[in-house]
Amino acid sequence: MEKSEYGRWSHAASDWSAQYLDNVEALPVRAQTTPGEIANQIPESPPESSESMDAIMDDFQRIVPPGMTHWQHPRFFAYFQSNAAPAAMIAEQLAGSMAAQCMLWQTSPAATEIEVRMVDWLRQAVGLNDTFQGVLQDTASSATLCAILTMREKALDWQGNQKGLSQLPTVRVYASTRTHSSIDKAMWVAGLGQDNLVKIETDSDYSMNLDALANAIQTDRQNGLLPAGVVACVGGTSMGATDNVRRVCEIAQAEGLYTHVDAAWAGSAMICPEFRDLWDGADLADSIVLNPHKWLGASMECSAHFVKDPETLVKTLAIQPEYLKTYGRDGIINFSEWSVQLGRRFRALKVWFLLRAYGLDGLRTMIRNHVSWSEALCERLAAENDFQITTQPILSLFTFRYQPHQNLDELDALNKKLVDAINDDGRIYLTQTMHDGMLVIRFVCGQFDMTRNDIDIAYDVITGVARSMDSA
Repeated sequence: MEKSEYGRWSHAASDWSAQYLDNVEALPVRAQTTPGEIANQIPESPPESSESMDAIMDDFQRIVPPGMTHWQHPRFFAYFQSNAAPAAMIAEQLAGSMAAQCMLWQTSPAATEIEVRMVDWLRQAVGLNDTFQGVLQDTASSATLCAILTMREKALDWQGNQKGLSQLPTVRVYASTRTHSSIDKAMWVAGLGQDNLVKIETDSDYSMNLDALANAIQTDRQNGLLPAGVVACVGGTSMGATDNVRRVCEIAQAEGLYTHVDAAWAGSAMICPEFRDLWDGADLADSIVLNPHKWLGASMECSAHFVKDPETLVKTLAIQPEYLKTYGRDGIINFSEWSVQLGRRFRALKVWFLLRAYGLDGLRTMIRNHVSWSEALCERLAAENDFQITTQPILSLFTFRYQPHQNLDELDALNKKLVDAINDDGRIYLTQTMHDGMLVIRFVCGQFDMTRNDIDIAYDVITGVARSMDSA
């Protein structure tokens, strides 16, 4: 493609995008393809000669949309949403056009300074105090890895990066049994090992048992192990499990441990003051992660990583060969020193566009609607004799189970069959999870453009498909 053709095809792509968003709700939510179906439509070898953009766009429209699960569909109720508000998409187009590598202040001063300001806007929006600064990581998994690495280095007096771990004390990290698998993976990547992530049992409200946490720390010290940090969960993926953040942080502070709060999904809801009880005590934490790309509409990838003491993060991650040094500028921030990645995208631009285009009032209204609508669906299903609510709503997430009979041995298979049948139907998309040893169905709403009518459709599909299985 010639540079002179860019304007034409950029307009064509924008037109396609607008039409797609206008009509996405008419598509099946989950891809209805079989494994290998898409790959079989792509040549096995790359072309030797250039091809026309007309042919490329024709193939795109023929092959790609039918093979996609449509995350911007208003009835995407599976996983946590990965939203892309229109204003954020426009910002992504502009950032993509500049194609800047934003690793240092000097490589993109505007990107760095807007990021500093946008992280602070987000901090204010969710009600955290001004002791926090932060950075936009790609995902919560990266932010959590940075937190685990910081715990490790701080506990080892900054010797791990230099000496390696083989001759140093065994480092221990604590989290509840309901924490996200990204914490496990961070332990692997940080070289600490799965066995040194101590999973603490939970109470009847699914929060970390505080006595068990304190006892585990003391037992490890007595056994010559080195406690380093605690990860507290707010709005866990499976069913929204949430720890008592205040008490976890107080125990950790008394023990001299670093605390990280994983609020990847639920943290966005903290823009609504009435939901902040969910993470009461978050100001006591050393670091916090929340994902604007999940529920605020910032589009992937955009994870806000707040830290109380940036020096510990930078001391853990900064490396400065001569070619990355900036001379003649004091007090600048080079965000590559705050993350594992050296190369960085201009993520802050979409946050700037998003917050200005919708305002906190508009985003609060959206989140309040989602919570209210999810609670209403939960109440409707609870009123049905053949449905059981297995966990009550935490924000907009709850779990349920189809239970037309009491033969517990068959209900797991029946509910898995129901999930598959609902997703094959195509009007909505749900996923399952394991809760207290039984397979249950998750429901979470949060797509940026959904309406109350989408909840009514969800009720009709869930109940209708379930009862059609009985009559089949």
